[in-house]
Amino acid sequence: MDLAELIGLRPVPCGGLLVALTRRCPMSCAHCSTASSMTASEEPDQRQLLRFIDSFGVEDRPEVVMLTGGEPLLLPELAARVAGLAQAKGSRVALLSGMFFARGGRVPDRIMRTITALDHFSASLDVHHEREVPRADVLRALRAVLDAGIPASIHLTGTGTGTGTGTGTGTGEGPGPDTGADTGDPYLADVVADVRRAFGARMPMLVNEVRPLGRAAGLVRPTPPGPDDGLAAPCALAAWPVVAFDGTVAACCNQWTVDRRPVPPHLRLGHIAEDDWPTVRERSLGSPVLRMLRAVGPRRLHARYETAPAPAGYCRSCHALADRPSVLEGAARDAGGRVGELLDRLTTAQQRAAGPAALVRRMGCARYAHLVEPPPGEEPVPPNEPRLTQASPTAEARSSR
Repeated sequence: MDLAELIGLRPVPCGGLLVALTRRCPMSCAHCSTASSMTASEEPDQRQLLRFIDSFGVEDRPEVVMLTGGEPLLLPELAARVAGLAQAKGSRVALLSGMFFARGGRVPDRIMRTITALDHFSASLDVHHEREVPRADVLRALRAVLDAGIPASIHLTGTGTGTGTGTGTGTGEGPGPDTGADTGDPYLADVVADVRRAFGARMPMLVNEVRPLGRAAGLVRPTPPGPDDGLAAPCALAAWPVVAFDGTVAACCNQWTVDRRPVPPHLRLGHIAEDDWPTVRERSLGSPVLRMLRAVGPRRLHARYETAPAPAGYCRSCHALADRPSVLEGAARDAGGRVGELLDRLTTAQQRAAGPAALVRRMGCARYAHLVEPPPGEEPVPPNEPRLTQASPTAEARSSR
C-alpha cells in the first residue's frame, strides 16, 4: 500500500480507522500536538482494543487501520497483534513512527519484526525530531524498511516560518478550499532535496506545518480562520473514526476532540469497552450532522441554519455545533435517510476523483502536495545504499529562532 492510496482513502467515510496505541513517547519534541512523553500513561485497554479490532466483518471492515501515538512502536508486539487481526479481516495496516529507534541508522530486530507485519510504514521527520535522531540515520533506517519489502513514506512538518496559510491535516484545524500552505520554509526545501538525493522520486512525502496544539501552542501563529462561510469546505477529517488514548471513539482526529472530555455529542461515536466496529461504523455513516460536515463543512452549516455568527476557526465552529440545536435540527432534516446517504456518496466520489494531491493542497502544504504520489514512469528505488547527505548545519539554527 503506497502513500497515495492511503491519502486517497482519507475522504471515504469509515474507509479507515485511526488508533492511538499510547500517548507515551521517548522523544521530547517541542512541537508535539499530543503533548506526549514517557510519563504519559494513557493508552487504550489492550484486551478491549483487540476485541474491537476483531469485531471487523469481512464486508464492513475499514480499508486501512492507521496506528499512531505517542509512539506506537513502544508497543511493537501489540502493534503486530492489531495488524494480524485487522489483516485477517481484509484490512491493511499502516503505522506512523517518530523513529526513536533509528539512532545509528539500524532498525532493531524487535522493531523490524513489527514493521514487516505492516502494509505501509511512515516516518515522521522535522527539525525537532532531528535534534534527537539525525536525518541521515532516519534515511538509512528507511532504506532497511524498503529493502525488507515494506512500502514507506515520510511525514514532514515545516517550521512554520514560511508564508503559508494552510488549514491543517491530521490533528490541526480543518480543511478549506485551496488554502493549503504555499510556504517558503527553508527547512522543508532542504529536507525534500535531501530525500530526493537519497531515494529519487520514489519516497513519497506528506508535508504539513506545525499547528498551535499541545506543546506547540506557543510556538507558531494561530491557525487562520478558514474558508468563507458561504463556501462548501468538506471535512475529510470527519470520515475516519479515531480510537483515542482512553478508548473513546471520536468522529475526527482533531486533537482537541481526541483529548477533551466530554467529547461533543455529535463527534462521539462510542467506546471500545462497550461498542464494536459495526456499531461505530453505523453511527458514523448514519449521522446526519457528520454527513453534512463531510459534504459542506461546519462553517457552511452555521451559515445555512444559524443566525448567530460561527466561532472563529474551522474546527472550533464544528465543536460549537453541540450548542446550536438549530444547526443539528437542520442537518437532521436535510441529511437524514437516503438523501443524506446519497450526499455522502457524491461528496466522497468527488474528492476521490480529484486525487490525493488535491486533498493535500486543501489540507497541507500546497507547494509540496505533489510529493504524495511519485511521477509516472519513475523507476523503483535501487536496493543499494542511497547517497546520503548530512543534515543541513543551519537547520538547528533556523529552528531555534
